[in-house]
Amino acid sequence: MDLRRLLELLAAGKLSVEETESRLSLTGIDALEDFARLDTGRHVRKGVPEVVYAPGKTAEQLVKICAAMVKATGSAIASGLEEGQWQALEREFPDRITIADPRARIMVIRASGQEPPSDGGTIGVISAGTADIPVAEQAAIMAGEMGCTVLRSYDIGVAGVHRLAGPLRQMLSSDTRALVVAAGMEGALPSVVSGLVPVPVIGLPTSTGYGLGGEGITALLAMLQSCSPGLSVVNIDNGIGAGATAALIAKAAGR
Repeated sequence: MDLRRLLELLAAGKLSVEETESRLSLTGIDALEDFARLDTGRHVRKGVPEVVYAPGKTAEQLVKICAAMVKATGSAIASGLEEGQWQALEREFPDRITIADPRARIMVIRASGQEPPSDGGTIGVISAGTADIPVAEQAAIMAGEMGCTVLRSYDIGVAGVHRLAGPLRQMLSSDTRALVVAAGMEGALPSVVSGLVPVPVIGLPTSTGYGLGGEGITALLAMLQSCSPGLSVVNIDNGIGAGATAALIAKAAGR
C-alpha cells in the first residue's frame, strides 16, 4: 500500500494512528535479488533521498540498484564511484544522467521529465583550499538534490583570511540559512566562519594535508574542539552528510 492510500485511510478513520505508524514502518522497502534492500520511501519520510554508496558493489549490482531507484522514486544518486562503475552507468543510462562530477565521484540519474524540488531555501558551501573542492561539491550536489539553491565559494582558507569577507557578505545577503565549510590541514576555517555568521555552520573535515594530519584527523579534532558555538561537525570527507544536514536546516528555517 502506498503512502497516499495510507494517509487517506487514516483521514477517513479507517485506520488508527498506531496501525498507520506500523504500516508506514514497512513502506518503501524494496528487496532487490539477494544483495540489496532499497529504502525507496526515505525522501518522503525523512526529506533526505537515499544515496547509493558505490564502493563494495559490482558494476552490475550498482546498475540494478540505480535502475530500481529511478523506477521507484524518479531519480538515483550514486556516490563514491570508481572508473568501472562510472562507465557502466554511462552505458546503461546514456540519456538520463543529469549530473556527473568526476571530482566529487557523484552521478545523478533521473527519469524522463523528473526534476528535483526547488523549495529548499539557500545554503552556502565554502572550501578552505582547492584540494577540498571534491568533498565540498558532494555537499553542494546533495543539497541541490534536496531542493536548495547553493552558493559556492572556494579556496578562501585562513592562509589568506582576507578572502573570506566578500563571499560571506554575499551569502548572508542572499538569505543563506546554513553554511557548509570544508577544510583539511589544520581545519581552522569552520571555526572562523562560525564566529562571524548568525546561521548554523557544518564543519566538513577533509583528508588533505601533510604527514600525520593528512588523513583529516587533525582537521576533525580541531573542529570538534572549536570554541565557537553553532558549529556542528560531520565525519572526514562526509560531504553527503554535510549537504543533507545543511539542506534540512534550510528547509526547516523556511517553514
